[in-house]
Amino acid sequence: MNREDFINAKRVVIKLGTNVLRGDDGFVSLPRIFSFIEDISHLVNSGKEVIVITSGAVGLGKKRLGLESTEGTALKQACAAIGQSKLMSIYEEGFESYGLIAAQLLLTEDDFSVRSKYLSLRTTMNKLLDLGTVPVINQNDTVSTVEISPRFADMQVAFSDNDKLSALVASELDADLLIILSDVDGLYDKNPKENSDAKIIREVKEVTDEIFNMGTGASEGGRGGMRTKLEAARMVTRFGCKMLVANGKIPYIIKKIFKGEEYGTMFLPQTEGLSDKKRWIGYATNIVGKIVVNDGAKNALINEEKSLLPIGVIEIINEFTKGDVISILDESGTEFARGIVNYDSDACKKLAGSHSDNILTILGYKNYDAVITRDNITIL
Repeated sequence: MNREDFINAKRVVIKLGTNVLRGDDGFVSLPRIFSFIEDISHLVNSGKEVIVITSGAVGLGKKRLGLESTEGTALKQACAAIGQSKLMSIYEEGFESYGLIAAQLLLTEDDFSVRSKYLSLRTTMNKLLDLGTVPVINQNDTVSTVEISPRFADMQVAFSDNDKLSALVASELDADLLIILSDVDGLYDKNPKENSDAKIIREVKEVTDEIFNMGTGASEGGRGGMRTKLEAARMVTRFGCKMLVANGKIPYIIKKIFKGEEYGTMFLPQTEGLSDKKRWIGYATNIVGKIVVNDGAKNALINEEKSLLPIGVIEIINEFTKGDVISILDESGTEFARGIVNYDSDACKKLAGSHSDNILTILGYKNYDAVITRDNITIL
């Protein structure tokens, strides 16, 4: 795909990472933020819809308190609380100078995982875009609902960093293009910090396992790294969204990208056409419970698009209630699907390996023939 086709996008999500927003002194670089605001404002004023996913609250709070480090969850959350208002005031002031209104959204895992909240969030964000505002989104680092109860100890959370958050926003709002700006030029065939002969990959047609294994962990100061960006790419491209990873420290990089200049790595879209509900089931929810199924059930789910019947269930892991989204694992323990369960974990344990005709006898009631019906299953 040529660059002109790639950047042809109406709705764009731009994620600004921690290491892009901070300067050499380790603190937030105001000149760089304002350069991003300038570029984004030009995009919006040219008719594009732009959503900003930003980091930086912790760094601003750290600077305000005069701290050398933010070791410990409580201190980091406190810095985020102090820095968030300052961060938003920067965006408000910057966008206002270009005649635009910034709208703040602080999100937690539950805002996606609880479907009623997710639908409300989706409606609000679409309205904000209709009104011509620039939604500025950050993970709400001062709140962590997953740490409140021991029940969440084994939870797979909807997102744990802004790379995944940006992918969720892009996919759930049907964005045409997701741009992740980091402190690297793009995806390399090997780690460029360890290999001087590493070569940048300009175009990725599909995030295969081979491509995914090229990813590395987070750099100092960040929570993501190339691996989380590849996870984001694997998600959004599945829904027909394009994604670009580029170096946000290049001056006016956003403007250069939309002039068609060759920066970063392009991830090309796939076209699977998942419904909004199946996207939510597969990627936007917190996962606590798990069901292990046999090979016959796995084949029926993947290749025959069947429901999950009790006879195919081998094991139940963790507690869950009826209506929860749970993870479906094969016999090797690999997750291959997710679905909304029709029975709670206790009932599923009793039904495991049984025929559907025996549900009433075993439980004393019968809601469904299937543990999970096919319309409520997303294959990963």
